[in-house]
Amino acid sequence: MTGIQVRRGRAAVVALAAGALVLSACSSGGGGNGKGKEQGPKAKEQGLIEFADAEASSGAAEDVPGAKPGGTIRILQRDSFAHTDPAQIYVSDEGMLATLIHRRLTTVKLDNDGKYTVVGDLATDSGKPSDGGKTWTYKLKDGIKFEDGSPITSKDIRHTFERQFAPFITEGPTFVQSWLANTAGTEYRKLLPDGPYKGKHLPDSILETPDDKTVVFKFKKAQNDLPYAVGMAGYGVVSQAKDTKEKYDKKPVASGPYKIQDFKSGKSMTLVKNTEWDPKTDSARHQYPEKFEITFNHQSDDYAKRVMSDTGENQYAAAFTNFVDAGSMPKVMGDKEIKSRSMSGYQSYVAQFAMNMDRIKDKKVREAITHALPIKSVLAPYGGTTGGDLAASLISPLLPGHDAKYDPYGKLKKPNGDPEKAKALLKEAGKEGMKLTYAYNNSAEDQQVSVAVADALKQAGFNVQRKELPADTYYDLVGKRDNKYDLYRNNWGHDWPSSSTVIPPLFDGRKIADGANNYSHVNDPKINSEIDRILKIADPAEAATEWWELNKYILEEVLPVVPAYYYKQTQVTGSKIGGAIYNDDLNGTDPTKLYVKQ
Repeated sequence: MTGIQVRRGRAAVVALAAGALVLSACSSGGGGNGKGKEQGPKAKEQGLIEFADAEASSGAAEDVPGAKPGGTIRILQRDSFAHTDPAQIYVSDEGMLATLIHRRLTTVKLDNDGKYTVVGDLATDSGKPSDGGKTWTYKLKDGIKFEDGSPITSKDIRHTFERQFAPFITEGPTFVQSWLANTAGTEYRKLLPDGPYKGKHLPDSILETPDDKTVVFKFKKAQNDLPYAVGMAGYGVVSQAKDTKEKYDKKPVASGPYKIQDFKSGKSMTLVKNTEWDPKTDSARHQYPEKFEITFNHQSDDYAKRVMSDTGENQYAAAFTNFVDAGSMPKVMGDKEIKSRSMSGYQSYVAQFAMNMDRIKDKKVREAITHALPIKSVLAPYGGTTGGDLAASLISPLLPGHDAKYDPYGKLKKPNGDPEKAKALLKEAGKEGMKLTYAYNNSAEDQQVSVAVADALKQAGFNVQRKELPADTYYDLVGKRDNKYDLYRNNWGHDWPSSSTVIPPLFDGRKIADGANNYSHVNDPKINSEIDRILKIADPAEAATEWWELNKYILEEVLPVVPAYYYKQTQVTGSKIGGAIYNDDLNGTDPTKLYVKQ
């Protein structure tokens, strides 16, 4: 699986795999949902992830059964890390690194029973809301330090969030900044244009630190997902005293169980134990290996061959985000010993096709396209069932509220498409022979997909014009408000386990603009008002139910997009690696649980 593009939040990259380089704050499924690791290409759904109290956030993480300290783990990665400054981190390989070296106010804890909870990381709990969710208070734990031994205080937390407004911070998440400024897009920067670097700070009416242990966020609107958001890698703590602005990206100060000993960009990175990290303050992480030796430039097939061979140093090998390529999957599944070292899980992304509602105004035409699309052929070049599960909703199996039986257009029953049904609908609409401009990116896989999609649409009676777009500028082109395309693929993943990071960015009609994420240009009053209503719901379970109902309305009554599949991936570790489990929050192997078998 190569060349696919995935978009999550505001970050778009060309990824080797389905989402291999896009950070997902909380993707669920796979081995993390049950005891032990999930063998083979199976992936499990995930339910609601709860906010934990102080008791669940305190003390050391429970031991991984059989784990012993010592040894070196070799991590085989495709790409070098472009960023190590947490404020610049928004892709999943860097996010995995951040799990080892940067702590934040909260984090998602995966226990030995496979349960996920949002716990206090630097904070004593997941946060205490007041004023209907407009105010959130965090108290910091005792004994938390940076790698230089200096204590982490509320001043560092304030500085961490204030520097997010600085113009040199361009790649990380923008949720909290936008909420504090009560604005959208990049307008939040006006609140503190230079960050904290010229002596100005956010007013106490927005962000208050009344003492060294207390941080208070104050918003104009309720922000009930804040515990999820402040647990993102992009909000990892930055030392106020050691902040070197742009240079911090090359030499950050660690707060997690490991620190960077050596980094040769494009070649390798060595992580060693951070002796100032106190396990008694961290309920989510471990510090078993002495070192992580990370090397880059391992394409997925190279990684798979090395780890499957299990020779020499490969016995001690694993990956953060690398995955087993489609060509290697038969060997993984056919060899009992290799299969025993494999694990699979869902990723957070849903592949879907946007229909430009500025150009395709007739719902019957959109229904015809929906019935015609051969979603099985769309998935095939990416590994078939090993690369994903066919989809019928906008909300992935990783999110609470998902219903696997939902199939309003019979796509799961007829995954190769239903050209006769599509043809009949097109005839009813009086649009037989309608010209349809279908844009696709020029990766090898999407070129294959484009042929299958175009053929299916032609069988349904459309006059299909294929338009090939460069992969590196694909989202820029289909993201234009006045693009000249009728149909184009977009892939989206949630930032944390709530559909609030899926439906509002994709379907809020008030967010139609160049570069925005409402690719279908849908502007439906009910969708807009329901988004506002659901965002005010404080109970995550109730909100999940309401998001699912809105998902049904969007697909059944409006139909701006066609879901295609939910992403999955398989990873393998060497035989000397213990503790390997697929962590749904991290989109891959959990590095904090790994140990070397003695």
